[in-house]
Amino acid sequence: IDRDNILTVTRQCRLLDVSRSTAYYKPKPVSSEDLALMRRLDELHIKRPFAGSRMLRDFLRQDGIVVNRKKVQRLMRKMGLLALYPKKRTSIPGKGHKIYPYLLRDLTIDHPNQVWCTDITYIPLARGFGYLVAIMDWCSRKVLSWRFSNTLDTQFCTEALDEALAKYGPPEIFNTDQGSQFTSEEFTSRLKTAGVKISMDGRGRWLDNRFIERLWRSLKYEDVYLRCYATMREAEAGIGCYLAFYNNQRPHQALNSRTPAQVYDLKTTQKAA
Repeated sequence: IDRDNILTVTRQCRLLDVSRSTAYYKPKPVSSEDLALMRRLDELHIKRPFAGSRMLRDFLRQDGIVVNRKKVQRLMRKMGLLALYPKKRTSIPGKGHKIYPYLLRDLTIDHPNQVWCTDITYIPLARGFGYLVAIMDWCSRKVLSWRFSNTLDTQFCTEALDEALAKYGPPEIFNTDQGSQFTSEEFTSRLKTAGVKISMDGRGRWLDNRFIERLWRSLKYEDVYLRCYATMREAEAGIGCYLAFYNNQRPHQALNSRTPAQVYDLKTTQKAA
């Protein structure tokens, strides 16, 4: 709809077969109270990822925040939060999207680019919120690419995937949950074109996101919660600095106090030799 066009908005809506209410609708901004509540929910989810809406409601009441379960559920949906526990489906795929089998059962993962994984997390801002997607090499824990967005769409996920494939070449297997962004044709077609085997978490595989969940915990407690970013641009710049630090300077106990970049480069060289 072009409001400066000589045609009236009503006429444009009729020609485009668009409802006038859609043209005039202005999204209601999230209130400061809800933003504060969403930040607290995010903190609780990072500390207690097994907590569902009932338990989170009870945790909030322990903090003196009286809120009903329906509101907690609504905000969790807005934030993309799901409790981590064994269940039939960990994420809801898009309608008509193909679900691929799980390929990592009993698989020894011992070299870079053998398995990549991905996930999306909510990032609180002083005046709003955003969503961060990252693609990680399972063996080395190196963050290969990432994107920051103000919407939970598929495009920012495919952009991250395109960058990772361009920089590092295709992995053998790409493992995701069954979220609609990752089951979409836009996302899976890129993997199939690159000759990558697609694996998706199923029942009983709720712990497979643990490595990238640890990344989210580190990012939020070591950077996001401390800096309280005000805008998307500020958060994007700060997160970029942190992820560079995470890859190249932050030692990991699970990697014998080496950095993800060191492990990725060393094992890549060993495999090539």
